[in-house]
This record gives sequence, C-alpha cells and structure tokens, in this order.
Amino acid sequence: MPKAGNAAVKKFVDLHLCPRLENPAHLKQMIEKAAELGYKTVGIPFPAQQPQENIKLAKKICNDTGVELVTRIDLSPNNPAELLKNLRKLRRKIEVIAVKCYSKTVARQAAKDRRVDILSFPSTSPRKRFFNSAEANLASKALAAFEIDMAPLLYLQGFRRCLLLSCLRKETMTATKRGVPLILSSGASDALLLRKPKDYAALTYLFDLDAKTAEQAVSQNPQAIIERNRRKLSPDYIAPDVYLVRRGKDCPSE
Repeated sequence: MPKAGNAAVKKFVDLHLCPRLENPAHLKQMIEKAAELGYKTVGIPFPAQQPQENIKLAKKICNDTGVELVTRIDLSPNNPAELLKNLRKLRRKIEVIAVKCYSKTVARQAAKDRRVDILSFPSTSPRKRFFNSAEANLASKALAAFEIDMAPLLYLQGFRRCLLLSCLRKETMTATKRGVPLILSSGASDALLLRKPKDYAALTYLFDLDAKTAEQAVSQNPQAIIERNRRKLSPDYIAPDVYLVRRGKDCPSE
C-alpha cells in the first residue's frame, strides 16, 4: 500500500524566467518550454513601469499553457535609500521582490528588510558577491531567500565557472548553516539555457549541495514565498501573522 506522502505531487517552480517581454513570440516560446520541462509555476520579472498589456499577455500565455504566472521585480538600487524608496512604492503591487546586490551596503539593507523576498548577486563578478555570515544572519530573521541562477553555470567556461562554483560552495554552506532558504532558478533569457528541475538540482552537486536541499530549492522554497506573499496581498491581511477571519455587521468591509 503506497504511503500517503507519495500522493502529493511535487510542484516545480522557476522563479526567474527572463524572456524578452517586448517580443511576444519569444515570451510564448520561453513559457511553453518551461511547461514542457515540467515547471508548473514561472516567475517573470517585469519593470516597475511595465505596460499592463504585457502582463496581461504573459498571463494569457501562461493560462493557455497550463502554467501559473508569478509577477516579480528585480531591483538594482544604487544605495540603501533608493532601495527603501522602491520597497515603499512597490511592495503592495508585486508578488515577489528580488534585490540585485551590487554593494555591501545594499546587501546588508536588503538582507534585514522583511519586504525583500530574494537576495541575488552577480554571477560574473565574484568580488561583488557580498553574502557572508552577517548577511545570512539578517536574512534568516527577515525570511529572505538566497537565489542561485543556474544559467551562468551552463554558459560560463574555464576559470570564470570555477570561480563561481567556489563562491557558491561557500555561500550555500553559509546559508544552510543559518537557515536561509535556497532557491534554484534558471535566470535564463534563452530557451536553450532551460533545463528540467531535477537537472538543475543535479548540477548543484558541483558546489556540494545535497539532493534533498537542492530539490526543495526548486519546489517547496519558492512556492513558500509565493504563498506567503499572496496572503499578504490579500485584503484580509492586517499585519504579520494577523489576518481577518470573517466580516460581520460590526466589522463592515467599507
């Protein structure tokens, strides 16, 4: 008799699919390829001033393909003040907020701010990867996740790939020791760089991630962020861990 736990089907998520939004054919190709490879949910980064027509088109393609769309924004602030300004403006408008940390001060501010979902660091600039124990401790308390884009591991070669793997080995060890969730995303802007979720998980062997942690990083961990934020964007959300259970005559909705 099969165990009850086997009945649950794992839902794979690519939280960083990067199609060319101005090109509907490319957008469609990327979403369809992700679905073909086994992803049930894709996160697509949209600019802050993205026309609603483009978002509606992405949603339609996802609906037609049987894939769930998550709206995301990748912030690249020059300083902490700019980050705080953007968070105030965008947090209630977007499902997932990632911060590309190009400086130590931005990384520190992003790691401790609960409005930030994902910390991201440049794959091609090891000297600008500012994730260490200090950032990890802050991120663990703020529930921010550490994202690993897998596409660079496919297109980087030689010394640059070795350098990235060395960074990832140290960073993932730091993150797991301090309870920071890991997320494996494609970061792909070309369908040729997309791989099956379990193929990405297998690649993490190169930087010493165990199989269970790797699979969680492409399924449960990104899904937890999506569900948490959708609850926060609900009209019933009041404050962290406080939700409106029901409305009555003494609690009018208006």
